Amino acid sequence: MALQPASGARDLNPQQVEHNKALRERLAEVYRCWGYEEVSPPQVERMETLKAGGGINSADIVRLVADEPLGLRPELTASIARAATTRLAERPRPLRLWSTGTVFESRLSDEGGQRIEEQLHSGVELFGSGQVNGELELLSLLMASLEALELQPGHGARLLVGHAALMELMLAPIDKNLRDQVKEALVSFDRLQLEQLPLPSEQSQRLQQQMDLRGTPEQVLEQQRRLFGPQPVLSQLERLLTHLEPLASRLGVTLQLDPSFQPHFELYDGLVFQLVCQGTSAPVVIARGGRYDRVLKRFGAVGPAAAGLGFSFCLDDIRDLPSAHQPMKTNAERVLVAYGSGASLEAALRRQQELHQQGITAVVELDPVSGQQAAEALVESHQCISLVWVAD
Repeated sequence: MALQPASGARDLNPQQVEHNKALRERLAEVYRCWGYEEVSPPQVERMETLKAGGGINSADIVRLVADEPLGLRPELTASIARAATTRLAERPRPLRLWSTGTVFESRLSDEGGQRIEEQLHSGVELFGSGQVNGELELLSLLMASLEALELQPGHGARLLVGHAALMELMLAPIDKNLRDQVKEALVSFDRLQLEQLPLPSEQSQRLQQQMDLRGTPEQVLEQQRRLFGPQPVLSQLERLLTHLEPLASRLGVTLQLDPSFQPHFELYDGLVFQLVCQGTSAPVVIARGGRYDRVLKRFGAVGPAAAGLGFSFCLDDIRDLPSAHQPMKTNAERVLVAYGSGASLEAALRRQQELHQQGITAVVELDPVSGQQAAEALVESHQCISLVWVAD
């Protein structure tokens, strides 16, 4: 019998579960304050939905053996977008929704087999709001959520921002037959691949410059204007990042604009971003999001309803950050109820009930103890701080 969890899965101990719960509740409180309503999308969906019209590769989805093509959701957005365009289609826009749930992503292990990564995510989706107003609300909400999470200065939070329109500006002069390869090289930061493509020397040099172009929004936007002249996307980003800068600065979050940045999932066709913190041994992406109007159109939305954007936090990665604040219950609230051979478990349970009615967390030692002194020795091992002794 196999006694280990599946590759990539983990057993969470009680402290980790409590920490996840606390993080979830902190974020939920912020979402509610901003007028977002909770939904609960299914973990199992049709593959057609999970692939989000081609935005997610089928190799990233954990498939299920069933009579129809089904899989486990690799993220929350596609399922909520499906609901927004069907069951919730008649709700007035803007439609503000939030959710928390487990996602499952398929990866190749070092040995070449399937590795299933299971993680707890929490995020929001905003439907029916066009550019730039939706982005202004979404990133302001992201900053409010970060404040509630109480990240530490040592985590070095950095918000990496990109935009699909910036990538389109870079690819516009490129031969159509080479654009996909050029984009792949830029996104993966593969200079060697870019140099090997049959591009004119001037184009190759400019693309290499774009590959190295990342930094403060003000500097990057200025360089982009020199290259491409005045563009609507540059004005939109300037407005958005000017609003965001003081919010991020107050929280110690560094803003970085990267024209060639695109995420692993190709859901987004507008603004895209990810929040990176310093983990124990390497940087960790704790949140990602962006605008995905194209996904809604593929699900049948038209007109103003075909506008959506959102973000999602990975609570497991936040919990595992070094020196992460752990707002969870401690044994200061727990007492141990114990009894001797002359008393009974029923008496101990009645005493426990009285303590519960007072709002006190109490656990019972189910077996009789030889004496009160012996019971005192059990307090620490039961993660309690005091003893309630039920006399004989």
